[in-house]
Amino acid sequence: MLIDSDVLIWYIRGNKNAQTAVNNNNIPFKISVINYMEVIQGMKDKKELKAFQKYLKKWSVEILQINENISTRAMFLVEDYFLSHSLELGDAIIASTVLENQKILLTGNDKHYKFIPNIQIQKFKP
Repeated sequence: MLIDSDVLIWYIRGNKNAQTAVNNNNIPFKISVINYMEVIQGMKDKKELKAFQKYLKKWSVEILQINENISTRAMFLVEDYFLSHSLELGDAIIASTVLENQKILLTGNDKHYKFIPNIQIQKFKP
């Protein structure tokens, strides 16, 4: 399982549904390095950053880095879906990471990914 940024931000901010979704059978899980950076960019203060880093360690999260295969997949996804679906760079890299690692993506933003062939999504509702 790869968990998207939105779910992690809700978790940190105390959303019970996010806490249940993450804690129920998803630990340990993986995140893309893009998810890591997006979560940090969505934080309100250093207290949230410290909490996030503590959770990552507690959960034994593996942060998946961008490699040549992921960047190539992302390039083609942007080429295929930016003009038709407004696929953004971060989401293309996250989707490529999911596809390359044959994982399921837990996300509340399924509209960002559902048009991508072969991607497995588990929809999260806050």
